[in-house]
Amino acid sequence: ASQSEDHTTLVAAVQAAGLVDTLQGEGPFTVLAPTNAAFEALPEGTVETLLKPENVDMLTGILTCHVVGANAMAADVLKMIEDGGGMAKVDTLGGCPLTAKYENDKVTFTDENGTAATVTIADVAQSNGVIHVIDAVLLPKQ
Repeated sequence: ASQSEDHTTLVAAVQAAGLVDTLQGEGPFTVLAPTNAAFEALPEGTVETLLKPENVDMLTGILTCHVVGANAMAADVLKMIEDGGGMAKVDTLGGCPLTAKYENDKVTFTDENGTAATVTIADVAQSNGVIHVIDAVLLPKQ
């Protein structure tokens, strides 16, 4: 993600949360990576507030809601959804259960608040897992 011009906000957030070494660790990790536009769609001032040092725990909680402790390529996600009868529960490292679905030729992940993020680019392979680019920021239950 650090090489992507469309993920500068995510990279800044990962750095602010002190998660760089963790995510560069052994893994395996599947990272659902929100684009800059996804962060910009949050209420005004949200990103700036989250990047403040005193909010590192909240920021870490949000970011780890985008990380799964597995190497789940798109085919693996589709199989989980198929095996689940059209949906699959996905547990994140942040303890935020997500629901994965496949509809209209698109995979979505929905958080407990009802926010659905669509995978826009799948299977960006990494040395310790995979990144799937998504178009929304998923949040812990509010």
